Amino acid sequence: MTGPATRREGAARPAAAHARTRLPLHVPTTPAILRPAEMKIAQPQQFVSEDRVPLTREQKQQVITEYARSAGDTGSAEVQIALLTERIRGLTEHLKRFPKDHHSRRGLLKLVGQRRRFLAYLVKKDSARYRAVVARLGLRR
Repeated sequence: MTGPATRREGAARPAAAHARTRLPLHVPTTPAILRPAEMKIAQPQQFVSEDRVPLTREQKQQVITEYARSAGDTGSAEVQIALLTERIRGLTEHLKRFPKDHHSRRGLLKLVGQRRRFLAYLVKKDSARYRAVVARLGLRR
């Protein structure tokens, strides 16, 4: 015997027979637009580490005045390399504390590559300035 007659009267239908249950259970059946505002899903709190804060204004100004070639110089290769080096050092310390932070590791690698390009530029333009910057910053080159 097949069909609805084989089912006992009052027996519950299997869940798969219902049209909506073909969707996974975690998918909402009403679109997010139609849901009331109070039903919005709460976002988890973001962890903010104090050592991931970029250079403060005072730190940045100190590096700029220390490595500037002249008064008001903020964009020379020496200043840019020094600023990148400070950011790299900060990120390196952060990654020692949080070794699984791969997003910050990618940022660190990008900064290192940017600093390498500045150093390559400085070698081509003026090798004496390059040697002076490398010696002052203590870079292994």
